[in-house]
Amino acid sequence: MAAEETKRPEAAGIEHVAAIFGVTGLVGKVLAKELISKSKWKVYGIARNPMIISNQQCSNFHFIQCDLLNPLETQQRLSLLQDVTHVFWVTWASQNQLDSIECCEQNKAMMSNVLNAIVPMAKALKHVSLQTGMKHYVSLQGPFDEAEARYYNENGPRVNAGCNFYYVLEDLLKERLDGKIAWSVHRPGLLIGSSSRTLYNFMGSLCVYGTICKHLNLPFVFGGTKKCWEETCIDGSDARLVAEQHIWAATNDDINVQSTDGQSFNAINGPSFTWKEIWTALAEKFGLEVVPENAFSEDFWYSKAMADKKEVWKEIVVKERLMKTEMEDLANWAFLDVLFRCPFKLLGTRNKVDQLGFTVRYKTLDSILYWIECMRDEKLIP
Repeated sequence: MAAEETKRPEAAGIEHVAAIFGVTGLVGKVLAKELISKSKWKVYGIARNPMIISNQQCSNFHFIQCDLLNPLETQQRLSLLQDVTHVFWVTWASQNQLDSIECCEQNKAMMSNVLNAIVPMAKALKHVSLQTGMKHYVSLQGPFDEAEARYYNENGPRVNAGCNFYYVLEDLLKERLDGKIAWSVHRPGLLIGSSSRTLYNFMGSLCVYGTICKHLNLPFVFGGTKKCWEETCIDGSDARLVAEQHIWAATNDDINVQSTDGQSFNAINGPSFTWKEIWTALAEKFGLEVVPENAFSEDFWYSKAMADKKEVWKEIVVKERLMKTEMEDLANWAFLDVLFRCPFKLLGTRNKVDQLGFTVRYKTLDSILYWIECMRDEKLIP
């Protein structure tokens, strides 16, 4: 993008200018699409790798390729965005283990580089929106409470054990923006959306698995613990809901997020679910039949069962004329194994956003079925 493009007077009617960091991810794509559809918004989408979606053809969307871990490159490419009014942070550096000091340091460096480039230059900046997750409430290192489900609210204390880069990013925003610029934090559960650029991609993993089962006539098995199969263990968070909540919090003066001490919000679908309740419907969506008594297996591991299926996926891509992807672009089998064997329940309340008037809700089964169709439309799966 040409440097002078950010300095020309805005087109008539533009009132808000968004910078979306992580625009190729599950929520970033939806957020960009939603804002572009609004007549009064201009959008900068920022990501490390090239973006190949139709948003690039929109006159009020500008894509910027940038490695945010490179301070010089970040300064050169982002300090020109002097018209930004809203920042949406829906990205993270995933090269290191989630609960490591290195992960904390890398994510802090990335956000620091961006704040250093944008905050001094964007004089009209009103709000920064940070996306983290429900892992805010637990430590991946344990100990794990396997008693009755706890429903976490936004006022819950931080966990002392281990390292959590979510805390580091919140503290950085408080340090840099406190008393100056409004900010909010959004904590989704299991993100449900479509992307080939997401490490912990539940929908990609599920869809590749279902497609391979259909292609090879394999049983569609839930591999995990009995507790994860039968009990409510996690909240679904539709990418559309999370994107709408970002916009709602960033632009709604009535909920008082224009204060500069920051506010946090759980970002979850609402109605609870169990995998046992919805598994048959998921199978039917892939054209598969499930025998209820054979649908669950504690001995089935996705990382083992799918380890030799890379060539199968390549065959499917060619046969069905899909967008060219490697299996690992969409599927993370280790993540699916962890998700379906999670030793703790990670559930949150919607009380805060409900009371403040955020009305968007989805049933998680409906979310999954919707995004399967989206992935088909994008030619990611047949």
